[in-house]
Amino acid sequence: MTDTDPIANVDLTGSDYVIKRSLFRTEFRVYDDSGTLVLKTRRKRFEMRETFPLLDSSGRPAYDVEAGSVFEFAGDYTLTEAGTDDVIAVLERDCTSFKHVWRVRSPDGDLWAVIESQRTLLDAARNVVEVIGWRPREYTITGPNGEAFGRLEGRFSLWDTHDLHVGDSGDAPKESLVAAAIAIDALEGN
Repeated sequence: MTDTDPIANVDLTGSDYVIKRSLFRTEFRVYDDSGTLVLKTRRKRFEMRETFPLLDSSGRPAYDVEAGSVFEFAGDYTLTEAGTDDVIAVLERDCTSFKHVWRVRSPDGDLWAVIESQRTLLDAARNVVEVIGWRPREYTITGPNGEAFGRLEGRFSLWDTHDLHVGDSGDAPKESLVAAAIAIDALEGN
């Protein structure tokens, strides 16, 4: 893995992406700002150990998302380049009744970003009453010093759709942060 090309088959150097999830929330597709398909996946429901690939537009594996242990409810997930053991990023989930917070770390453990939900009371109600699940979550993406450089926002639509924006990410590889945000959207089941 190199810093300039952390994901060999996919170009994630842009700033804006649209994530569209199917009605049954097991399939989703990611488009760049020109409307070109860049990633897609199909997740299986109720797996013992959550793991799933993200495929490029041709259906070739690009990277894998894997839980650190069986029935991972709060903890680590690893993003690896498909077909290798090269770690792209480590995702740490910290969920409370009021917020969902993800820390995106380098393979060496350095903090690259924090992705945090914004609607605290609505998220708390959503955790108790599933009917509120139709209301999309919103997340901010901040650097290790709290500087905001991105967002992941749901929109009301027939298809579950989220807009992802990742601006200047400082020393962290932008491609890795985009891949991490896409994986977090899939893991959250937004």
